Amino acid sequence: MFPLQGPQALQMLEKSLRKSLPESLKEMRDDLDNFTNTYQIYSKEPKSCHEFLGTSDVINWKQHLQIQSSQSSLEEVIQSLAAANLSKVKKTQRLLYMMPKTAQRLLPFLVTTKTSCGNSGRPKAINQELFKLALLDVSHAALVDQFWAFGGNERSQRFIKRCIQTFPSTCVVGPEGTPVSWALMDQTGEIRMGGTVPKYRAQGLSSYVLYIQGWALETLGFPAYNNTSSSNKIVQKMCETLQHLPVPCDWNQWNCEPL
Repeated sequence: MFPLQGPQALQMLEKSLRKSLPESLKEMRDDLDNFTNTYQIYSKEPKSCHEFLGTSDVINWKQHLQIQSSQSSLEEVIQSLAAANLSKVKKTQRLLYMMPKTAQRLLPFLVTTKTSCGNSGRPKAINQELFKLALLDVSHAALVDQFWAFGGNERSQRFIKRCIQTFPSTCVVGPEGTPVSWALMDQTGEIRMGGTVPKYRAQGLSSYVLYIQGWALETLGFPAYNNTSSSNKIVQKMCETLQHLPVPCDWNQWNCEPL
C-alpha cells in the first residue's frame, strides 16, 4: 500500500477501479429495472453519508431503483436525496430473521441455550412418496414470480430467472411433476421469493424447504437469513418453529422512481 499524491494519480486509480467493476453493476443498463438496479448501503455514520451519496455518481437517480439496508436510520438521508433528485420513494420495512448456525458465527449474542441445542429447529418430515426434493429450473420462474409479493411483471420474472441460474435454490416437486413449494437466494445472499401453491399449503412444505435451503447455504459458507412482513404471522410462526432468530435491526427497502 502506498499513498496517492495529486489529482492525476487519483484519476488513474479511478480509471483502473472502474475496469474492475463487478458484473452486477455492468448489468444496470435497463433504466426501468429496479430489480437489477439495486444498492445495498451500510454506514457507520448514517447522517454523514448524505454528503458522499449526494455529491458522487454512486447512485443513478435517473433509473428506477431500489436501496436496501438494515439501517432504518437512513430514512431521512434517502428521502432527502430522492427529493433533491426529483424521485419519488416507497419504503418497505420488514422483520429480519437469521438461522441459528449463522447467528452463532456472526451474532453470538442472539443465541441462547435453547436455540443452540443440536437437533432443535427441525421441521416435520414430509411424505416423500408424494413430494420429491429438487432444484428450481428457469422454466419455473413464472410460477415463482406469481407468488412473490414484489413480483408480477416481466422484469421481476427476468430477475428470478437470473437468480435461479446463478444461485442455490430448493424446491419440492408434487405429484403433478411441478414445484409446489420453493425458496431461492438473491444477489444479496438472502433466502427470498419463497412460496407454496395454495393446494399444498398447511402441510409443512414451506418449513421443510426453508430448512433445507438454509442448511445448504450454511454448508456452502453463506450466511442464512430471510425477511418477512410484520403482518405475516404464518411465516413468523414458521421461523419461530425453526428457531430462526429475530435480528434487532429491520430489513428496509426504498423503491425510487424518477418523476
